[in-house]
Amino acid sequence: MKPAQIEEFFATLQGANPHPQTELEFSSVFELLAAVLLSAQATDVGVNKATRKLFAVANTPQKILDIGLSSLEDHIKTIGLFRSKAKHLMETCRMLVKLHEGRVPADRESLEALPGVGRKTANVVLNVAFGQPTMAVDTHLFRLGNRTGLAPGKTPLDVELRLLKRIPERYLVDAHHWLILHGRYVCQARKPLCWQCSVNAVCGYKLKTPAPAG
Repeated sequence: MKPAQIEEFFATLQGANPHPQTELEFSSVFELLAAVLLSAQATDVGVNKATRKLFAVANTPQKILDIGLSSLEDHIKTIGLFRSKAKHLMETCRMLVKLHEGRVPADRESLEALPGVGRKTANVVLNVAFGQPTMAVDTHLFRLGNRTGLAPGKTPLDVELRLLKRIPERYLVDAHHWLILHGRYVCQARKPLCWQCSVNAVCGYKLKTPAPAG
C-alpha cells in the first residue's frame, strides 16, 4: 500500500467514525486494565457481561484483594481461562497497591511488569487511558496489516512497528480502534465483506469477493 493509499484508507475510516472507542466497558483506568487483562482469548461482550457484576462490588485493586481469589473466580467464571486470569489479576492488584499506591502506571515498563500484562495489553492501556499513539496488535490488526498490504509482517511486533512507521501521525492515536472495528465487522477472518468495505478501493487484498446473489 502506497502512502497516498494509506492516507485515503485512514481518512475514510476517520470520516465514518471520527471518535472511535473501545467496546470494553470501564469507568476508570484500573477497570480498563482489568477488562483488557481478562479479554485475552475472549470476546468484549463476554468480558463486559462479567465485569459489570465484578466492578459493582470490586472496582479498585484493594477491593479486588478484599473479596479474595475465590470470589473473583466466581465473578469471572464465564470467561475463558478464568482461573489463570483471576490469579494474574490478584497478583497485579497486589503489585499496584504495594508499588504504585493503587494506581495504574502510565509507562510501558511498569505495566509489562504486572502479571498477565503483555505488550498488547500495555499498548491498549497506554493508548486508551493515557492517549499515547501505541498500536495494540491483536488478531484483527495482524490480519489487516498483512491482508491489506498496510503493514505486512511475520509477527505481531513486526506488524506493530510497521504500522507505527507507515500510519500518518494525525491518525495514530485512533488507528488501532479503527482497525479492530474494521477487522471485527467488515474484514473478517474467514470471509471478508469486500463488497461492504469503504476502503476497498485502496486495499491491497487481491481477492475481491463478489457480492452474494440476490
